[in-house]
Amino acid sequence: MAVTTDEQTYSYVRPSELTFSGGRADLLLATSGGRTAAGPATHPVFFDGFLGHAEQAAAALLAVAKVARTRFYVPPGMVAAILRAADPVVTSNGDRLRFESFSACCGVYARYDALPGSLDGTLLDTGTTNVDFNPPMRDALARIGGLEPLHLQVGEDVVVRTLDAEVTEKKVPLPERWLKGFAEVQIACATVSPAFDVAASEARRFIRGLPSSGSRKPVWVVPAGRGLRITTRPTPDAVSLSGLDRLKPLEPLLRFARSLRAYAAPHDAQGATGVWELELDDARFVLVLSPESSRGFSGEGGVLWDLADEQSAEDADLISALLTFEPRIDISGLSAEAGLAEDRVTRALSRLGAAGRVGYDVAEGGYFHRELPYDADRLATMHPRLRDAITLVETSAVRLDGETAYVRSGDTEHVVRRVVDGDRCTCPWYAKHKGNRGPCKHVLAVDLVRKRER
Repeated sequence: MAVTTDEQTYSYVRPSELTFSGGRADLLLATSGGRTAAGPATHPVFFDGFLGHAEQAAAALLAVAKVARTRFYVPPGMVAAILRAADPVVTSNGDRLRFESFSACCGVYARYDALPGSLDGTLLDTGTTNVDFNPPMRDALARIGGLEPLHLQVGEDVVVRTLDAEVTEKKVPLPERWLKGFAEVQIACATVSPAFDVAASEARRFIRGLPSSGSRKPVWVVPAGRGLRITTRPTPDAVSLSGLDRLKPLEPLLRFARSLRAYAAPHDAQGATGVWELELDDARFVLVLSPESSRGFSGEGGVLWDLADEQSAEDADLISALLTFEPRIDISGLSAEAGLAEDRVTRALSRLGAAGRVGYDVAEGGYFHRELPYDADRLATMHPRLRDAITLVETSAVRLDGETAYVRSGDTEHVVRRVVDGDRCTCPWYAKHKGNRGPCKHVLAVDLVRKRER
């Protein structure tokens, strides 16, 4: 797996720590660099108060951290390397805290939302940062009992610390595909719709009955009476599932669950994105699974259409300047404030999602503002198909002839034909993926030329 040449460096004034005293648990989550509503911050401070349902919250935080340390798929012949997990991301949206992580294989995304009813304290600021999840802190979290109040600080006032305070640095090389996956998963989530909702008892029976390993080929989960069952035949009301063990991160939370909801992407016989959501007490835990366990979100290519939409670039810049870490972005309100039609605002948000600057909450049915604490400019350089498409356009390699286009690529001329369900290309990429993993560079190049000529 290729990694970026630069390392993402997390700098903490101190490690995160969980201590027990006076009949309560005190959890300090050390923050790294990120963004707040006022701009970049070295060590933002987001929350100081009590996190309700302590045992549930501890289990959810541990589940998010475990996903970041797990590789659910190892390619054949690959020697498993020592896994250096990235730290989870936390976003304060003013009335809630969201903790996010991505698996090392890029095929599983996890998010724990501590909703307003679970927060008893002061949300001091809004923004996004990384938080330190070190082994001693995780071990202590596993010892939290149901009756212990959990006092939580996300960040601390570093001004009161001495100037020579020790700074803890964690240098973690983040693969480009990990960063791309964070952007891709938001695009995928915006396409899903509710499939089924089952009671907690049925969710426990189904998930605990799954084998720890199994076929990597997609199967489908369908309602069966009050419960769920697995079938090998896709149906429109089913949710695709590849790699049964990828649902196992939900297992430690099942004892707290009220219900399990599933959301399905548009029906695809080859498998599709599935979203699994546990409703907890004043909280939610979400898992998003890629169409196949061997396919990380980073290679899906769904963001390419949005990044290639040059017409939405200026709109995205305008919309991003109006965002203030809202828990749910009001498209109608943004439309009025920006003076843009709602469809233009939606396209702008989709482009921002492709750059990792907004997330998508399927339960809320809308985007939420968060800024990944990474260099956004790097995302634009991580898509070779888009780079190649732009080169094809700039070298005049695209020739339009009505609904057909011809693209000269090296010594070969590929034909792109417009049909009812999109463009088709004669290149090997399209022959292999049939558009299921985003457009090929030739289709992208033709789309760019057509838009410029309108």
